[in-house]
Amino acid sequence: MIAVHLKELKFHAHHGLYAGEDKTGGPFEVNLSVYYEPAGPITSIEQTINYVALFEIVKQRMMQKSSLIETVAQDICDTIKTRFPVIMEIKVEIDKCSPPIENFQGKTGITLHKTFNRIT
Repeated sequence: MIAVHLKELKFHAHHGLYAGEDKTGGPFEVNLSVYYEPAGPITSIEQTINYVALFEIVKQRMMQKSSLIETVAQDICDTIKTRFPVIMEIKVEIDKCSPPIENFQGKTGITLHKTFNRIT
């Protein structure tokens, strides 16, 4: 099985439930891993999962406002699986780097990990 990773992607996005988050936005970080079993030797980009295409999917969804980052992660997974049906596993991590919590230093975040049945 091969894993393709996108690590520490940085975005300024407008996700959140609290007053003003949808207007001012804030910093987010995304990590993505997708796993698939190649059909044979990989000698061209068409035989693998193009990380540029993965990045575009993540970027497009991060730019759409959402109250919950769980929803964002689910949408990213669904879009990737539709675009690349050979994928057997997807892991998306989204961190809110400056959550609006008084006296809080650090990040909050979620992880969505999905596995799919093999295509036969």
